[in-house]
Amino acid sequence: MAAVKGEVELARVRYDAATGLVPVVAQDAETGDVLMLAYADREALKRTLATGYAWYYSRSRRAYWRKGETSGNVQRVVEVRVDCDGDAVLYRVVPEGPACHTGEQVCFYRRLVPDGVSSEASKEGGLNPEGAAVRAEEGDAPAASDASGDVPGNVAWDESALARLWGVIDSRYRERPDGSYTTYLFTHGAERMGKKIGEEAVEVALAGLKAERDATAKAEVASESADLLYHLLVLWRHVGVQPSEVWQVLEKRA
Repeated sequence: MAAVKGEVELARVRYDAATGLVPVVAQDAETGDVLMLAYADREALKRTLATGYAWYYSRSRRAYWRKGETSGNVQRVVEVRVDCDGDAVLYRVVPEGPACHTGEQVCFYRRLVPDGVSSEASKEGGLNPEGAAVRAEEGDAPAASDASGDVPGNVAWDESALARLWGVIDSRYRERPDGSYTTYLFTHGAERMGKKIGEEAVEVALAGLKAERDATAKAEVASESADLLYHLLVLWRHVGVQPSEVWQVLEKRA
């Protein structure tokens, strides 16, 4: 592979204006084989750079996922590159197992031919929609939404998602699995967590300014707020603060 001819800061990556995502190609650093194509946003790239393992963002589930978290087929990242225009990213990885959820070593194991030349695709059930590999590997289903893809404003407050997230964070605190971004935060302590909280708070504020001018950008506020809330929960667990203690303070102030 061609030698590196310079470095580019994370801030220079150009994300799609509508989705906030950038395509990521995973390549075997030893063989040069192209393993798979997925997507990432700024946070997923930050997690990849921080942990040394491949993180992506699922468009179907609207969630982050670390490759191999369930299957064990992790991708250890040795280098992250960006293309000349800054709108595509390359993970050079050392894969520990197949890249494809079908069991194939790479996702690009079929050759595309003109219509009518081969029926191989129909025999195999056709191409999988984006996210199928993620759901098969992570054992999860797409997040529910209404027909418009938006969330009605009168939906009752539901703490179940928060409780599940707290459960995962607590598990990471106790078990400290290798390659986990949450483990990385616990290992580096309150100073690193505080820095991340500051960064995420700024991104929430910037997203709010953007949404104030353009109502279609409200999804970005929700996404950045979720990142901020996650890092807050990690800090709470690190210093021994239970969510119920925070709720009690809010209740008193109300």
